[in-house]
Amino acid sequence: MKNTDKNIKILMMDFSGIYEDQQFWRGKEVSRVGARDIPGTNCYCDEDAMNAIRSRIAPYSSGEIHFIDSGNYHYMTRIWLEKISEPFELLVFDNHTDMQPPAFGGLLSCGGWIYDSIMELPLLKKAILIGPDEEAFSRVEPEFKEKVEFLSRERLLEMEETEVSAFVKNQVGEYPLYISIDKDVLCEADADTNWSQGDMRLSTMLECLGAVKEKCAERISRILGVDICGECDVTEPGNSALNDMANAALLEFFTSTDVGEDIEENKNGTTGGNG
Repeated sequence: MKNTDKNIKILMMDFSGIYEDQQFWRGKEVSRVGARDIPGTNCYCDEDAMNAIRSRIAPYSSGEIHFIDSGNYHYMTRIWLEKISEPFELLVFDNHTDMQPPAFGGLLSCGGWIYDSIMELPLLKKAILIGPDEEAFSRVEPEFKEKVEFLSRERLLEMEETEVSAFVKNQVGEYPLYISIDKDVLCEADADTNWSQGDMRLSTMLECLGAVKEKCAERISRILGVDICGECDVTEPGNSALNDMANAALLEFFTSTDVGEDIEENKNGTTGGNG
């Protein structure tokens, strides 16, 4: 199995500067997209901001590993997904549903990007959502629940690590897969985010990702791309070093296995098709 570190593209969205003090990306070939000067991006993304972001990420594809700052910018996943040009599934690890209907017309939000993706992207065939609590998911509109396979925070607490990975493995593989990770699904021993956190251990997440890799190999399917968010607030006290370690572990997984080869193969030819 070849080492893909030098081939796979790693992209960092610089909304806040949070990655400047982290080490996980150093010594690797990393592209950086500056976004601190774009107004209208914090939690909500207005039309002007979306157009500015689309312009700046135009040279890049969904077939990369994207680090997209804190959960305030998780809506970036929706923007990456519109570049995928074939039917696909979406696997999301998150402590929140991110399926709130838009409160204001024309605004993409960190709390509603999955809702918007299901509404607006016909190539998205299924979403698998791991981590929110049952009460939050109960508030999701019924017609959207039908398009989501859901594993709640409560069930995660009841299940063994192997059971969780088996559930995830069983849900993926019918279509190529895009993976979105918000580290707020992790317990406070493994991450420190600016949103309320769940109980998942990083080891459980990595075991789930390993199971996904196995399923994709069995079904001759592919990982189309990955994004990772869940940093702490750069303006508030927070343990960014803890997130640095989690980012390093996730990056190591995605670049040192044949998952990296999948993403490398998909970094070209994944533009257009959904918008």
